[in-house]
Amino acid sequence: MIKLPQFSGARLRIARTLHPRTRWGRTALWSGGLSLLLVTLTLLTGSRSGSTLHGWATFATLVFVVCATLLSFRWARQHVMWRLRHRLIITYIFIGVIPIVLLLMMVSLGSYILTGHFATYVAIADLQSQLQHLRAGNDSLAAQLHALSPARKLDQRVIAQLATISDEDFPNRSVTVWQGDDGFTVPREAALIKDLHATAPNAIKGDFSGFVNDGDSLYLRAVKHFEQNGKRLTVISSVPITPEVLQSATSSLGSVTLIPPDAHGNLEVPPPGAKPASYKRVIAGLVPPPANRFDPTFRFFTLFSSVDWNTGKPQDCAIGIVTRPSTIYGTLFAALGDKTKLLLYAMLAIAILLGLVELVALYIGIRLTRSMTFAVSELYDATEHVNRGDLTHRIQVRGTDQLAALEQSFNSMSESLVNLVAEQKQKQRMESELAFAYEVQDLLFPHKFTELPSLDVFGLCRPARSVSGDYYDFIPVGDDRLVLAVGDISGKGISAALLMATVHAFVRAYSLEPDLVSAPAASGVGQLHSSSWGDAATQVRPSPGTLLTTLNYQLFRCTPPEKYATMFLAFYDATSRELSYCNAGHLPPILITRDGAVSRLDTAGMVVGLFDGETYGETTMALHPGDLFVAFSDGITEPENNSEEFGEERLIALIQQHRNQPLVEIAQAITDAVLQWIGTAEQPDDITVVLARAR
Repeated sequence: MIKLPQFSGARLRIARTLHPRTRWGRTALWSGGLSLLLVTLTLLTGSRSGSTLHGWATFATLVFVVCATLLSFRWARQHVMWRLRHRLIITYIFIGVIPIVLLLMMVSLGSYILTGHFATYVAIADLQSQLQHLRAGNDSLAAQLHALSPARKLDQRVIAQLATISDEDFPNRSVTVWQGDDGFTVPREAALIKDLHATAPNAIKGDFSGFVNDGDSLYLRAVKHFEQNGKRLTVISSVPITPEVLQSATSSLGSVTLIPPDAHGNLEVPPPGAKPASYKRVIAGLVPPPANRFDPTFRFFTLFSSVDWNTGKPQDCAIGIVTRPSTIYGTLFAALGDKTKLLLYAMLAIAILLGLVELVALYIGIRLTRSMTFAVSELYDATEHVNRGDLTHRIQVRGTDQLAALEQSFNSMSESLVNLVAEQKQKQRMESELAFAYEVQDLLFPHKFTELPSLDVFGLCRPARSVSGDYYDFIPVGDDRLVLAVGDISGKGISAALLMATVHAFVRAYSLEPDLVSAPAASGVGQLHSSSWGDAATQVRPSPGTLLTTLNYQLFRCTPPEKYATMFLAFYDATSRELSYCNAGHLPPILITRDGAVSRLDTAGMVVGLFDGETYGETTMALHPGDLFVAFSDGITEPENNSEEFGEERLIALIQQHRNQPLVEIAQAITDAVLQWIGTAEQPDDITVVLARAR
């Protein structure tokens, strides 16, 4: 049977997105694409707001937003609200969280806005009071000068005497008087202040008083005109807004900052913590100390109007307050007096509104809870029937949500309960047997690695299932000899694990008892030979090729025809530092020399146990200090990720990267890299790696 390729979850979602099945979905898709195209054209052509292209782009975007919102609600109802847990969460949010959040948001936002505007109102009102006082003084001075002008000509001395009388409240006041074409400035050193107010500009019509932006600075300024005998008398009083002028406002607030616009009329409010030298501003007062631990620093900025002296156009100035809530509320309630009740009534109205919102949220939560508890009650009654042994009871399914699915699942469970109990017992018995098999097989792998003075070894096997079909072993022979074996049994599961145990027993027996190797030769299977390790006085041991030939002879006769194994077998002699090896169909191990050169031990022969009469050649090579030997199974190189195998090249690069680390860390790095390559997919095969390093 040919299996058709299946779409993954991500591909399926993409396909549904590009080919929606509903009318709303198609509308959202086409309007979203059209909106993206029109917005791109608007940006490329630089179309301004109000153009036809911009209007169509806005319309398409609005249609897309509406359709996407409706689809989101539909998706939430079908997927989010279907789960009982989500319904409970939403119920609790409506009952407890939303009212509290709304209350805190409204109280915080209302308090901040009310407090900030009241603080700035107090500061601006104080400046307005000083401005009115300046205007009154300027009008009084202008009236006196107007009364003297018919009798005699005004001069600097007379103006100075009259102006000094009213300078007690404004020591920094400068006065400019124009009588026809004659102008005087008090004090004289002001030198008409660079002609800034030598005469009122044409934009200032008639009498004037207000905040003036003149030369990047703010002033309190008042202008008074008199007409007599064809001559015009103009009196201009100007007070720069300095920290001393702001001092009266700061006494009831804290720190007050005024920021005028620049020469181009642009207003730039400095961010918190900016250096004063970077911005033209006036600062007065200090932040009051906190009244208690719940009295934080309060910052608020707002705008007020001023007039550009040269053009007469209105401009925005910024005023900032840095204070504490305790200071502001003390000033507020002291100023409100009887109006405090109005504030309390307003807060009571807000509380009533929030109470109504809380009641609505509670009602919604109760309705959702009742719909769930009704279904739970029916499930409870059904479980009571099952507890009494009545498996014929069924629940009447009414809805289509997750609770209804749970009721239907309960009905199905009642029908198959007896079979499920039997299957569970069978499963537990099989799991117990697999656990025992895993424990037995784990004893076959070496846990204490016998190391020679000139060779470090380490092995690791990670089964794909409960038991493994891979095999590795380190068999010490005397004090200076070691047998290294790595194999992969065909198949997986219990059958492969049993054959692995057989191979393990044969290899150990033939390695430790060389007399057993001659048995196949007596039966006429091939020509077996022995090679000695060391001199003639040492005990004779079989060569790797002889041992594999004997192993093939035994497996061919005691296993089914479809069972076989790949095997790499090596004998290491610590005295001569030589490694004799033979490969029966296994992946060639890798040898990385101390200078980084990579080679493969590719002497190969037929797999063992598949054909009778096979013989195996062997190769001997020397291991130098620092050489790293790596043998592995196909569970490392063959796993795929997006149809790409992990591969030997990636394995070699990984070994090169960690080659100077301990063997256990190299093995762990290889295993982690393969598992990360596999990802969330099931491990396809057993992962086995054997490492040896000459020293």
